[in-house]
Amino acid sequence: MNDRQRCRAVLTYQPYDHLPVVHFGFWPDTLQKWAAQGHLTHEEARTWADGNPTDAAISAKLGFDFNYYACYHPHTRLKPAFESRVVREFSDGSRHVLDSNGAIVLQIPGAQGIPAEIDHLFKGRKEWDEEYKPRFQFDTERVTKAWVRVNDVMLPFDDGGLDFLRRDDRDYYYGLHCGSLYGQIRDFMGVENSCYLQADDEELFDELIETVGDLCYQCTKAALESGAKFDFAHFWEDICFKNGPLISPAVFAEKLGPQYKRITDLVKSYGIEIISLDCDGLIDALIPTWLANGVNTMFPIEVGTWNASIAPWRARYGREIRGVGGMNKVVFAYDRAAIDAEVERLKPLVELGGFIPCPDHRIAPDAEWDNVRYYCDRLHAVLG
Repeated sequence: MNDRQRCRAVLTYQPYDHLPVVHFGFWPDTLQKWAAQGHLTHEEARTWADGNPTDAAISAKLGFDFNYYACYHPHTRLKPAFESRVVREFSDGSRHVLDSNGAIVLQIPGAQGIPAEIDHLFKGRKEWDEEYKPRFQFDTERVTKAWVRVNDVMLPFDDGGLDFLRRDDRDYYYGLHCGSLYGQIRDFMGVENSCYLQADDEELFDELIETVGDLCYQCTKAALESGAKFDFAHFWEDICFKNGPLISPAVFAEKLGPQYKRITDLVKSYGIEIISLDCDGLIDALIPTWLANGVNTMFPIEVGTWNASIAPWRARYGREIRGVGGMNKVVFAYDRAAIDAEVERLKPLVELGGFIPCPDHRIAPDAEWDNVRYYCDRLHAVLG
């Protein structure tokens, strides 16, 4: 079996020869640290991206089979994006910067992680009609000009990429990214504004969801109608935090459920069985909506302070729910004993079937190269 066949077999409860050992990429600072230590070249650290040839090379050096987040991404976001510019500078070196979503964020020298949002260009109907809605309209170049990983190179969809995706003999697992139905709305509005809009202007709120949902549907439809073949469909959201969702579960079910179902029905009609979704945080309250509307694989199952795991979901929903993730990546900063304990914790979860362990987010800068390599070796040996 090859990696593609193994991954599909695990997630559809079929026999497989050994468990795929996968990851979810790296923070840039992690790769820069490893390059400084001599484990990677600086060129590798600079050119890495999910699913590209450098990603494949780094995966092989560490002992991973592949990056689960290797997908073909039609352009489902703002087009064109807003041009980033400095709005205000401060004496301590920090800055207010307009980002590509039209959010004004605080950038602090040396800070890592997600910057705080200070303000947003979006205020209501006027900004939607003039600045945002035109940027969420479908055109064929959103699909034809996107990039596809073809073995060790990246090719445009309309210049070599499509020919490759029409073949059924590739050996690596590759998905179709179907976009974000609410996460990108939260990105350009902010959490607070998106919550208020539901009550202040429900008609506009509905229009945002329908416009973004239709763009994601049209991009997915165009990619599938081309004859390209994909192993799984995938969504991104990031609409939960450590205490639960950033949107009311009832509103999410009512407003977003039909948008998911429209797209998942489409991809299923093309024979795609595995439909995964990337949402960080405590996602339990939203899982019923995803499952009811065709999403069947949760990713990356952040362990966090709330100890997320596929086990209680499997007890509640049975084999309807699958998972990729759930490996507590913080052990990469500890020692081999911690890694051994984590591998042992994962064993009964793998035995449930329909589950592939994966670090529960990007591998962070505190991760030690030798620890990550040891984890891959142990996973191959113990769970392979």
